[in-house]
Amino acid sequence: MKMMIAVDGSEFAEWSVQMLEAVASRPPDSVTLVHVVDSASLKSAARKHAAVSKQAIAAMTKAGDQILRRFEGLARIALQQATTKPRTTIDTILTHGRVADAITKLAKQKKADLLVLGSRGLSDAESYLLGSVSRHVSALAPCPVLVVKRPLTALSRVLFAADASKHSQGACSFLCKRFLPESAPVTVLSVVEPAITELAVKYLSKDQLDQISAPKRQAAEQVVEQLRDRFLSNGYAVTTQVEIEHVTDSILRHATSTKVDLLVAGSRGLTGSERLRLGSVSETLLKYAPCSVLIVRGWRA
Repeated sequence: MKMMIAVDGSEFAEWSVQMLEAVASRPPDSVTLVHVVDSASLKSAARKHAAVSKQAIAAMTKAGDQILRRFEGLARIALQQATTKPRTTIDTILTHGRVADAITKLAKQKKADLLVLGSRGLSDAESYLLGSVSRHVSALAPCPVLVVKRPLTALSRVLFAADASKHSQGACSFLCKRFLPESAPVTVLSVVEPAITELAVKYLSKDQLDQISAPKRQAAEQVVEQLRDRFLSNGYAVTTQVEIEHVTDSILRHATSTKVDLLVAGSRGLTGSERLRLGSVSETLLKYAPCSVLIVRGWRA
């Protein structure tokens, strides 16, 4: 697997590189560390002072080189390659431009299988609404995106939020074939919206409610059983769960109560301005999940 990790020198970027420790038993073929000097913002801030802008960009470029060298060392330690024969090639790239655009452009050029970046998580709500880098990258990237929201050095609890779409099937394939170590236990959770309104619940009997909900529940159970069989055939320990509830509320509640390390969801991906609209399940999970989030798009079953 070709993995690309965006680093900016922050604590959150350190988490994104230290994440390699969690997959050290199944290391990627290559890791490319990317640092972007936001030259567009620097030029805009000092547009009346070209000399100042040039000096600032030069200073940030020098700092970027130092950041990449430091993070390369962290990556080798995380992959346990400091004293052993390397199984993963590690490269660095320093580029200039608007951060999110430059990262997604490089991911496409390098045909990355996974793009990783750090985020402040829940405390980043205001930045998220205004257009944070993690939000833009996760919306625009041509490949699966892992947003690391807290230290992630092991995958002891993985929650896979699945549905009947081909995108969940693709996410399952990505996890089994490219990403998850065999030691990572998986919970497959399928949540379907209630077939009736909250008002109707007050006036219908339990038997009536069960009969109305039965078709949706049965369809969801078939989905999780199919995915369960796929994980089992690839050697993973897996449990399943089906809920009739509001989708994002239920997924987030489960992720919080079970203290999962990683929440995974498939996404169909959008084009153009649609990609940046708020409201999709994947964007809501990225915004509110208390753990790291992997959004898998563009991966075939």
